[in-house]
Amino acid sequence: MLDSVQPLLAEHLQLQAQLSDSAIHTNPALAKKLNRRYAEVSSIVAAYHMVLQYNEDLAAAKELAKEDEMFAEEIPSIEEKLQTANEKLRRLLIPRDPDDGRDVIMEIKAGEGGAESALFAADLLRMYIQYANSKGWKTEILDKNESDLGGYKDVQIAIKSNATDPSQGVWAHLKYEGGVHRVQRVPVTETQGRIHTSAAGVLVFPEVDAPEEVEISQNDIRVDVFRSSGPGGQSVNTTDSAVRITHLPTGIVVSMQNEKSQLQNREAAMRVLRARILAAEQEALEAEQSAARKSQVRSVDRSERIRTYNFPENRIADHRTGYKSYNLDQVMDGALEPVVQSAIQTDEEARLAALSNKE
Repeated sequence: MLDSVQPLLAEHLQLQAQLSDSAIHTNPALAKKLNRRYAEVSSIVAAYHMVLQYNEDLAAAKELAKEDEMFAEEIPSIEEKLQTANEKLRRLLIPRDPDDGRDVIMEIKAGEGGAESALFAADLLRMYIQYANSKGWKTEILDKNESDLGGYKDVQIAIKSNATDPSQGVWAHLKYEGGVHRVQRVPVTETQGRIHTSAAGVLVFPEVDAPEEVEISQNDIRVDVFRSSGPGGQSVNTTDSAVRITHLPTGIVVSMQNEKSQLQNREAAMRVLRARILAAEQEALEAEQSAARKSQVRSVDRSERIRTYNFPENRIADHRTGYKSYNLDQVMDGALEPVVQSAIQTDEEARLAALSNKE
């Protein structure tokens, strides 16, 4: 394992040299990419040096114990610390998703359940915004299509972080949220007090750092403009400010009507379009890779039911990781971290097992 760190030590020095070059910082996208990688490699280098230090301490304690039994008492403690350090290094050496440091664009769509599903979509949006606030992330509503009762038929939100460490990135935490979220509760429209089951879908895309990262030819898109609409379909704007962009090669369609300016809606639509194209390219790549390299809890099947929110029992359950707790009220207020960590840990354990099988 220690031998595998050697190339990373060389890369660490190379990244230091690159980031000290002022010319690099004239390209913000490149500088951001290098800073992310530097933070990731720095964590591995620090863990590597910690392992070396404990190995030296253990060897010294064993040598001194030959002459003084007092040093022998320190050996179990040092061995325990060395084991912990080795495990940390081993986990850091798991091949990381190169997009972990990216920001994300999330789309929440009402599904089965009509008005109740739209209200649940609004609850999920609030949950993710509260969670983002707890992490110090910034959120921006890109577009929304409201329902009559105050929910959302669909809503798109950008979530951003200033973290340079990829392990603390938005994508690293929220990439597992894609799928069908099922809710069980008594709807506000239910007069008999019966529990209904409905669902909302969540899509998560890593956001492109710079427009040039995903090049889109103007010949490959069709842009349509129309008047924006509100709940019930009524027109809420007297000008054709809403924008629909169709990417002809992939068939991806993005509509934006949140802003009153056609230009702003077009810019937002292009952001989402680039993110969706990037995600489509990555999904195609994942499909070609071996099962061991795929995420164990992030399926490209967007119809997969990943989680159930049971309000009468105050219970939340993740069907992929086996996580279950009875603090749904707190989770809906943004206390999502334990649920997210269960997905991260499940994925890491599977990747560690795959590495062990190769060894």
